[in-house]
Amino acid sequence: MKSLIERVSTKYNLQEVVQQRDNLVFAYVDKELAIDMVTYMRDYEGYAHFTLMSCVDWIEDGKFQLLYLLNNPETKTEFGIKVAIDRDNAVMQSAHHLWEQIWTYQRELKEAFGIDFPGSPRVDEDFVVEGWDDMPHMRRDFDTNKYAEETYFMREGRKSYDPATYMREKLYPKQPVTAKKNKDEQ
Repeated sequence: MKSLIERVSTKYNLQEVVQQRDNLVFAYVDKELAIDMVTYMRDYEGYAHFTLMSCVDWIEDGKFQLLYLLNNPETKTEFGIKVAIDRDNAVMQSAHHLWEQIWTYQRELKEAFGIDFPGSPRVDEDFVVEGWDDMPHMRRDFDTNKYAEETYFMREGRKSYDPATYMREKLYPKQPVTAKKNKDEQ
């Protein structure tokens, strides 16, 4: 992995390179170079399998972090390419031309985070949440509790239970609930 990291670093100016395991590396690359690097890794370094694409909302920094995780089946190694994009102008070049399944990830990220991938097939169609017209629901500034309170009504008779006590009563209804014993008392 060390020689791969050196080779790719000189070509793409990798930043924050982290070798998580012997067979797993993560690194940041500039947004403008990301799709070129993904293509290079596929075509010249043997990372022929696209594993996944995900997003992290770094609201404090005003950024989204996209992750392209690639797998090299011959060397049994994985390389995670991270890209930071602005939250306010969340647009990223599409990579659907590299692997067909990427368009589904891009479509999901558009719906969940509001990230646009111009030219990606069906990117503007509903994916999971049909008819959603609010802020993208996976952004950290989306207030789930407020949305639930405004959208749904509280039914009478609803109660909240301590999960541990509730399960103990359901599983062992004839056994009295007692305080936990210390290890020394057992």
